[in-house]
Amino acid sequence: MKKLGTYMKRYGLLYLLGFTVMVIGTALDMLAPLITRRIIDDVIAGGRMELLMRLLLGLLGIGIGRAIFQYIKEFSYDYIGVSVGYHMRRDLFRHIQTMSMDFFDRHNTGELMTRTKEDVDKVWGAVGFVGILSVEALIYTVLALVCMFRLNPYLTLVPLAVLPLIGFCAVRMENGLGRVYDQISEETAELNTVAQECIAGVRTVKAFARENYEIEKFSRHNQLFYDLNMEQAKLVAKYQPLITFWGKVMLLAVVIAGGMMVITGRMTLGALGAFSEYANNVIWPMELLGWLCNDLASGAASWKKIKKVAQQTPQIKDPAAKDTQYNNSPETLRAHYSTQDSSAAAAQHNGTASGALTFEHVGFSLDGHEILKDINITLRPGQTLGIMGMTGAGKTTIVNLLQRFYDVTEGRILLDGTDIRDLPLAKLRASSAVVMQDVFLFSDSVTENIKTGCREEIQMPTVEWACRQAGAAHFISRLGNQYETIIGERGVGLSGGQKQRISIARALAKQAPILILDDATSALDMETEKAIQKNLKELKQSTKIIIGHRISAVRSADEIIVLENHTIAERGTHEELMALKGRYYQTWCVQYEVENATGRTRTSGQADVPVGNAPTCRKETILCQ
Repeated sequence: MKKLGTYMKRYGLLYLLGFTVMVIGTALDMLAPLITRRIIDDVIAGGRMELLMRLLLGLLGIGIGRAIFQYIKEFSYDYIGVSVGYHMRRDLFRHIQTMSMDFFDRHNTGELMTRTKEDVDKVWGAVGFVGILSVEALIYTVLALVCMFRLNPYLTLVPLAVLPLIGFCAVRMENGLGRVYDQISEETAELNTVAQECIAGVRTVKAFARENYEIEKFSRHNQLFYDLNMEQAKLVAKYQPLITFWGKVMLLAVVIAGGMMVITGRMTLGALGAFSEYANNVIWPMELLGWLCNDLASGAASWKKIKKVAQQTPQIKDPAAKDTQYNNSPETLRAHYSTQDSSAAAAQHNGTASGALTFEHVGFSLDGHEILKDINITLRPGQTLGIMGMTGAGKTTIVNLLQRFYDVTEGRILLDGTDIRDLPLAKLRASSAVVMQDVFLFSDSVTENIKTGCREEIQMPTVEWACRQAGAAHFISRLGNQYETIIGERGVGLSGGQKQRISIARALAKQAPILILDDATSALDMETEKAIQKNLKELKQSTKIIIGHRISAVRSADEIIVLENHTIAERGTHEELMALKGRYYQTWCVQYEVENATGRTRTSGQADVPVGNAPTCRKETILCQ
């Protein structure tokens, strides 16, 4: 992201226009009391009635001019504020999109939502209308004091004596508000996070009867948010009345002192009227001072939060973006993202990747914890790799490393003989299609969910083919609008199996050289899983990595690896691993009942499946999950 001054600089001419008309409007306001003085001294006291019409027309002209210039000023600075907010929010969101997965591990959703919405809105106000109103209040006060000094320098000492008291109150209030607004910004992020998690996970909340717990949790944060806002209100209530009080005291003192000067003949009645009008007009900047300091302090605190996010850099470096800094112009950003999209489409449809994969002594550690070590895998184009292992063994981590969500800490991963760290991220990720363990669907139509990331390239026949291959076509045909049916947030309204099948169809429709299924059939019945596996076997051109907990998901793979203690404990084909009688064999025994007499296996609720002369399993079995 850019510096705040850079966002403002692009509207320099508009700032100048707004400032110019503001000064002209303020100058017109300074003329009005002088006309009032002449009406009192020359017309009322002097009896020169021939001047009245001209003076009244002068006041009317000042009013019309003031209205015109006020409109131009307010429109200009509202436009600036809205535009700065738009560009800042866009750049912040784009910056967040460039961040690596470790960034999202450290920052929760509610915090990022607060930064991109509430905090940008507060900065928008500070650089727009609130900011220029603060400048106008300062200029107005200075010009009014100059005019009062020209009328009567001795009487001007009265407002000059009171102004420091008002300034002192404003500074004290601003210091307190700056501290409170910083805390309010943090608590807003926490409150958003709690609400977002509870609403997004409402099914889990209700399933475990956690409503009261979530209400209490939200209430604690809401109470803290309330307390902070009450502290803010107390600060305003403490100092704002003092500011108003001293303003009224100043006006009263001017009238008393000025009246005595008029009585003694040291000042005309018209001059006192004009002076009183200046003194009265200078009160409004003082009364607004607290509100302006309030909003400016809020904007400053929000900008600090935004900078904290914007100053972070992605751990995963994209070779294609070495010369592109994300604080460049919008045109550069647009060109960069357009290039990424084009390279992604090219990688997908021009077959730039054949799908050959090699893991060479790959190791990975995160936050000081070793997750994988010495992983060696070689896959030729079209081959299938099955991965099994206990929970936490590192199965999904292999997918994350292959996608470069994280970078390996040891060894390297090669795609078609090239280290993936040397490949553009767009090309790398366009070369693979992933079915994630945690299925995520967007609040959009079935078609748009399947076209995710390639909506311009994937045609409807491909969508329908992918749905047939994934076993999703049948239930989609029964939806209200079939493929154009809008599914709820995160797939609400669909069963777990239906969401998995749409996710599989999404990966198949991409037709990438590498297909990765991370426990993609866990919510499917055995018959549907078997049908999908049969369809997957027909994808001869795709290199497939299948992570599963069930033997049935991986048994047909060209090679199966079993992860244990962060490394590969066993590897081989299904038959080789069965003969080895290790972890894989023990998992088989847990998942299947083996009957030596018939040489068949049976799973609960399924027909017998011949497996040849399967040996009797040992009683001590360990389930790989």
